[in-house]
Amino acid sequence: MLAQVFCIANQKGGVGKTTTAVNLAASLTSLDCRTLLVDLDPQGNATMGSGVDKAEVEQSVYPVLLGLSDLKSSLIRSPAGYDLLPANRELAGAEVELVSIERREHRLRDALRTVASDYDVILIDCPPSLSLLTLNGLCAAHGVVIPMQCEYFALEGLSDLVNSIKRVHGGLNKDLKIIGLLRVMFDPRMTLSQQVSDQLLKHFGDRVFNTVIPRNVRLAEAPSHGQSVLAYDPSSRGAVAYRAFAQELIDRLKLAPQRVAQA
Repeated sequence: MLAQVFCIANQKGGVGKTTTAVNLAASLTSLDCRTLLVDLDPQGNATMGSGVDKAEVEQSVYPVLLGLSDLKSSLIRSPAGYDLLPANRELAGAEVELVSIERREHRLRDALRTVASDYDVILIDCPPSLSLLTLNGLCAAHGVVIPMQCEYFALEGLSDLVNSIKRVHGGLNKDLKIIGLLRVMFDPRMTLSQQVSDQLLKHFGDRVFNTVIPRNVRLAEAPSHGQSVLAYDPSSRGAVAYRAFAQELIDRLKLAPQRVAQA
């Protein structure tokens, strides 16, 4: 069976996108899903959050996109047990270099096809913009998971992202769909958070995940230690929430049921 490929995407920065990518990868791995995390952001935060020093990686996603190295030889096994295709600042140059390359939107999809049978799930952490890198992620994916802060400006950016996904679906990737919206950094004590959450449920219905990721100090601290929150503090509210989210994703999409049953 070939892997299901999901983008973790939001055109707004600072919404918990990388936090979601790293902790979802760790949570899926803990549920016995063979998982690959692709860091497609030149900042390399998913790489660092996975316990890998981006300054010391010898191979990265950059030469893979340009066809200078194969994907399998560029993978690193993270301390959490999932495989990682790392990124560093040289990836920023790919934006310019990809423009003149044939099938520039499909470079990542072509590369991932070589390992699709090795994984149950492939997660792609996209940059916070609709760049050529994000376009590569969207063209490679079967679906998009959208982390959402429940605040006013997040709603403003959501319509732009949904329209971008529709355009990619219409012209470049007919398989692409929105898997769901994940409410993150949620503080139930704030009236605005609850109001925005209610609006999301009203407009998107069952495409809003039941799991809510709370605002949690341990979640914020874990990346500085190069760990997922599951490793940093497995009993924290953030760790419990991300494990629940991983299980909900598995149940919703019927991912690798036999492997999960053995966990």
